[in-house]
Amino acid sequence: MTATSELDDSFHVFDTTLRDGAQREGINLTVADKLAIARHLDDFGVGFIEGGWPGANPRDTEFFARARQEIDFKHAQLVAFGSTRRAGATAAEDHQVRALLESGAEVITLVAKSHDRHVELALRTTLDENLAMVADTVSHLKAQGRRVFVDCEHFFDGYRANPEYAKSVVRTASEAGADAVVLCDTNGGMLPAQIQAVVATVLADTGARLGIHAQDDTGCAVANTLAAVDAGATHVQCTANGYGERVGNANLFPVVAALELKYGKRVLPEGRLRETTRISHAIAEVVNLTPSTHQPYVGVSAFAHKAGLHASAIKVDPDLYQHIDPELVGNTMRMLVSDMAGRASIELKGKELGIDLGGDRELVGRVVERVKERELAGYTYEAADASFELLLRAEVERRPLKYFEVESWRAITEDRPDGSHANEATVKLWAKGERIVATAEGNGPVNALDRSLRVALEKIYPELAKLDLVDYKVRILEGVHGTQSTTRVLISTSDGTGEWATVGVAENVIAASWQALEDAYTYGLLRAGVAPAE
Repeated sequence: MTATSELDDSFHVFDTTLRDGAQREGINLTVADKLAIARHLDDFGVGFIEGGWPGANPRDTEFFARARQEIDFKHAQLVAFGSTRRAGATAAEDHQVRALLESGAEVITLVAKSHDRHVELALRTTLDENLAMVADTVSHLKAQGRRVFVDCEHFFDGYRANPEYAKSVVRTASEAGADAVVLCDTNGGMLPAQIQAVVATVLADTGARLGIHAQDDTGCAVANTLAAVDAGATHVQCTANGYGERVGNANLFPVVAALELKYGKRVLPEGRLRETTRISHAIAEVVNLTPSTHQPYVGVSAFAHKAGLHASAIKVDPDLYQHIDPELVGNTMRMLVSDMAGRASIELKGKELGIDLGGDRELVGRVVERVKERELAGYTYEAADASFELLLRAEVERRPLKYFEVESWRAITEDRPDGSHANEATVKLWAKGERIVATAEGNGPVNALDRSLRVALEKIYPELAKLDLVDYKVRILEGVHGTQSTTRVLISTSDGTGEWATVGVAENVIAASWQALEDAYTYGLLRAGVAPAE
């Protein structure tokens, strides 16, 4: 179904995650994945979603067929990608061009050669025939009622080698009816000042409506995209989270955020910018890649503050150390608690966690000292908010938060003569006045401990059935010698609606893991609203 955008046509946000983004090493999208990402991108409010190359492979052909039936686009138009006709043929008889029309897409992007050496060596044709291929294909698709964008591949390298020919490709595409001609930094080697100068010159010399497609090989794809906008480009091509070939493409989310918040351009429908963080993380889940914690605007660390000096200033005015209000992009400010923490950090973190410290200077001072003491021993609370909250509540209440008392635990790993291994753990504890002994096997000693603790507690606390250990990290800290070093374990746990991290430190990995597991289960019960034991 055709989308009806509330935005005018003066500026285009064009997403190519489903084609260019899918070329990233480690990403392998199914048709179902592509449909899910297309829904997320439409929900975000981009104007165009490039779905792939119909006719080039069965998966993309199926995607277009299913997208027509299964997605009711609210904001975006679906775009089919393909190339100009073959040399020596006509667009009307070219089977690849026919597949673009048969895809049902109302918008088509054509890739065209704009570097003279690529024309002669890759296409093995003449420079004049390449121009004819561009003109014929664009005009044919326009005659069939399609909107057409032309991607000038390797444009900036071609411009450096033969600027007049590169501009002639742009001029030919525009005169044939292309709605926008996109200058592609295919090798990703350009810098912002170079991009701005070339785009400004090409715009002045051709009069074409220009777009920009930047790869990130110099780490400048976002900056290059914005430099092109400064020079007059009104069409930007990006991918979600910067996914793409080699090191990636211009990242959709910082580009859009900069356009809206820094340039004052309205490029998304009203209210959609606040969905930025959610959409970024949702797409990361679909492609099965962990969201980058330090990604601008949407990373969990994008508005995280650690040093005491920052915290003191933020307590007075959060904008003193933040370039925007994180809520504008659906993110939140976070206070990190570490051995650098001062009173302001603890007070702000307590407020963030919903714990009123009531201006109690003695309490806050006690927490600061406790954190510094624990971090000196190897704990890290900036990465384990749940463990910090338990520590803070223990100081506020002057006693630890307890749902159970552990009598003892043990884990056994057995090597058998046949080469197999057995891992077994036993936990003895008290909960609600009942002594419980539970034994379980696992695929490792930590997994066995996790299972035995779950077996022991689930009958008394059925809320724990929802808990799932989703990540487990071990780090060897500085010690006397390798096997005598201190071990730190970080565990991430989920209840299906949220995720939290806990930390344990000990001289061996099993003991450190046990500490983190205890905190994980305790916090899970607290989060579920279960009253602690008296």
